Amino acid sequence: MTLHTNPFFAPYDTPHQTFPFDRCTVADIEEALNEGMQRELEEVQRIAEAEVPPTFKNTIAALDSSGALLHHAETVLGNLTSAETTPELDALEEKFAPLLSEHASRIMHNKPLFARVKAVYDAAESAASDYTVEEKMLLEQTYEAFERAGATLSDADKERFEAISKELSILTVSFSQNRLKETNAFRLHLTSEEELAGLPATQREQAEVAAKEAGMEGWIVTLKGPSYAPFMTYADNRELRRRLYMAYNTICTHENDADNFDIVRQIVNKRQELAQLLGYATFADYALKRRMAQAPANVLRLLDRLIADYREPALQELEAVSTVARRSQGQDFSLEPWDFSYYSHKLQLERYEIDGEMLRPFLELSRVKQGVFGLATRLYGISFRREPTIPVYHPDVEAYEVLDADGSFLAVLYCDFHPRTGKQNGAWMTNYKEQWTEADGTDSRPHVAVVMNLSKPTATTPALLTLGEVSTFLHEFGHALHGMFARTKYRSLSGTNVYWDFVELPSQFMENYAVEKEFLRTFAVHYETGEPLPAAYIERIIASRNFNAAYACMRQVSFGLLDMAYYNRRTPLTEDIRTFEAEAWSRAQLLPPPPEACMSVQFSHIMAGGYAAGYYSYKWAEVLDADAFSLFKELGIFNREAASRFRDNILSRGGTEHPAELYRRFRGRDPQVRALLERDGLCTTATEK
Repeated sequence: MTLHTNPFFAPYDTPHQTFPFDRCTVADIEEALNEGMQRELEEVQRIAEAEVPPTFKNTIAALDSSGALLHHAETVLGNLTSAETTPELDALEEKFAPLLSEHASRIMHNKPLFARVKAVYDAAESAASDYTVEEKMLLEQTYEAFERAGATLSDADKERFEAISKELSILTVSFSQNRLKETNAFRLHLTSEEELAGLPATQREQAEVAAKEAGMEGWIVTLKGPSYAPFMTYADNRELRRRLYMAYNTICTHENDADNFDIVRQIVNKRQELAQLLGYATFADYALKRRMAQAPANVLRLLDRLIADYREPALQELEAVSTVARRSQGQDFSLEPWDFSYYSHKLQLERYEIDGEMLRPFLELSRVKQGVFGLATRLYGISFRREPTIPVYHPDVEAYEVLDADGSFLAVLYCDFHPRTGKQNGAWMTNYKEQWTEADGTDSRPHVAVVMNLSKPTATTPALLTLGEVSTFLHEFGHALHGMFARTKYRSLSGTNVYWDFVELPSQFMENYAVEKEFLRTFAVHYETGEPLPAAYIERIIASRNFNAAYACMRQVSFGLLDMAYYNRRTPLTEDIRTFEAEAWSRAQLLPPPPEACMSVQFSHIMAGGYAAGYYSYKWAEVLDADAFSLFKELGIFNREAASRFRDNILSRGGTEHPAELYRRFRGRDPQVRALLERDGLCTTATEK
């Protein structure tokens, strides 16, 4: 009988020391979390009690490399509860959320430790020339982390800070678990062919597969993206579209144990209290101090600017969709939110003779992978090799060994493409291991994952994607490149560890390629015949690239306004959540949702993710990515010189310097709003600021 060994406690006998998911149990993760907390406390205490004077190396750098076991165990738990959770993992996450919060507070409120950090920080001004740019950034970031975690507070205020942090950790976990529970709980069960009217064959087949998986006859439509979005676009039955829309938009509003209304109120108020405890007027002031926007006024100025430039064009787009609906249904027809995708699709067909389903046969997943990977090869010279011996956490997951242009090992890339019951909705990139430089100079390379919910294969067809799903793949792959190209000294400054309103630049930059003919021609062929995507289709894709762009922008702006309304307030939130939401984003709402709907209770980005007071960053990054891609449009979309500048100044540098400086080094100047307006087909007389 072979005794089980906890894989966290020994070197992994796997390619590139990848995590052995096949040998890991829930009990192993729990043991590693407990042991990791204990080890980190011992490491930190040694730093705090060192008898030698504090220096950058024995204090700041030592802190950055401490807690490796705990960090790894937390990473595995957090990633699995997002991508492949179980009731046991959910329970473990819930159990450890307050314990990990208390642990972090014990470190950040360690007075001798902070005294050493502060001593190094205070002495840095006179010794500035002794530090590299990266060391200066790590020192500043470390000191501010202690300050923002309450290290300068009185003992009583520290106690309150710890209590708030602990409560927030529990609340955010509950918020996410409730959202997944509600998403999985709903199934629209269809039993007649008439109910499927309008749906393409691929969607009918996927709905039939979903029903069989549930042990039911007929067809099932779910709230997962590949099921929900096509149904709202193609289903002729308006009542079924309404039912599905209302199910999606009333998640976590029901009087059951997944109701998130009170959780939203508590999260907002506790974040506000935490910020004010630290001396900030609002949580937005607190959050934006470490972001490019710097202050709420700058965020609101951006949102106001976008409303000024996009509102009227968006209203014109809405009227055009309404006109199509009235032409079909009569002049008395009133367009509702569950009608927009359906009639917008009709208008797109009418104007451009292009339809997502026309493109699906040319966007088979294995070919799309070749196209996306091939794009990285063409830009940066890197290559991808499937490595089946790397353990994965689910059979759907593919693992790749990524090699640099010179043939050296660059990274491990995990690709997880399709929806499952245990996977959160949406798409994201994450790390299982960041990049850093060992003390002996060894470059320790990263293990990166892209997790998505793309259309699944069926019994008769491989996975055929929409162009929107191709854009999603490119987006997450852009994040992955940011992680894979990292080449820094310190883990906490590596890869995507950048200002939150800069992190979307690499991802949104890659989306530009989805509508470039030279890129599409590298992979888009019919999955059965091998016929290339017809030139006429490509021209229609390009012609329709700005279709409803203003309406889409106003939708994003509405989310940004809602986010700022919650976190740029000085008094506790006591209002009804639905009422507050309706008022908060009213300036950007063009087709208001019904009163029963509520976004806030499922808005994971700002409630349980890292985007609190930061959702604007998607639009902020759009300005950056449009301006960045304009250089490639000038020099050639596959231009290796431009790509090298982007890799060297943006993708590889992580958070080692201020992002504004990195961008200027890449582009030779500050970004200009005009590039975004031009890409979206809009003209403006406003200044380029």
